[in-house]
Amino acid sequence: MMLSVIIPTEGVERSAVATLAALVPGAAAGLVREVLLVDRSDSGVIERVADVTGCRFLPFEGTRGAAMAAGARQARGPWLMFLHAGAVLDSGWIEETSQFIQRVSDSGRPRAGIFRYARSPYADTRLWDGFKFIARLIAGPSAQQGLLIARDHYERLGGYAPDARRSEARLLRQLGRSSRTQLRSRIMVA
Repeated sequence: MMLSVIIPTEGVERSAVATLAALVPGAAAGLVREVLLVDRSDSGVIERVADVTGCRFLPFEGTRGAAMAAGARQARGPWLMFLHAGAVLDSGWIEETSQFIQRVSDSGRPRAGIFRYARSPYADTRLWDGFKFIARLIAGPSAQQGLLIARDHYERLGGYAPDARRSEARLLRQLGRSSRTQLRSRIMVA
């Protein structure tokens, strides 16, 4: 059950560190094999964060979807987790992720996991947030909710298309409702 976590970053240390902090218990439990920070900026900040935290650093130019596809190609684990920088998983994610991976592996049925959306308690509430909530109910999960998927399933679906517009939404649509599971663990998004 080795998991590679891919986090596309924009050169902002604070958001990357917040996401990494939530992953530390998963690494200590032996679930997280590696974390790849795919940075689309040229500031050097994320390279230093990767060096200090023991993550792999991948400089990249291009869209977020292309950055995540590049990270997936470099990842070594049989399971991939895609998280946006700044997204923070709640403490129950380790046990649930382990159980999900085991269930999917035992069943032989390809499935992907999406974390339950939770708005950061520190974010300002706006009218737009209400519209986004309704959109999530109608259209399904957003890319901000993270994605947990077996590498072979990801590759069969074609992964994140580097040149496609809205590559993340495209992959979620390809998964469809029948092959994705909403996990109980929450992911807080600012």
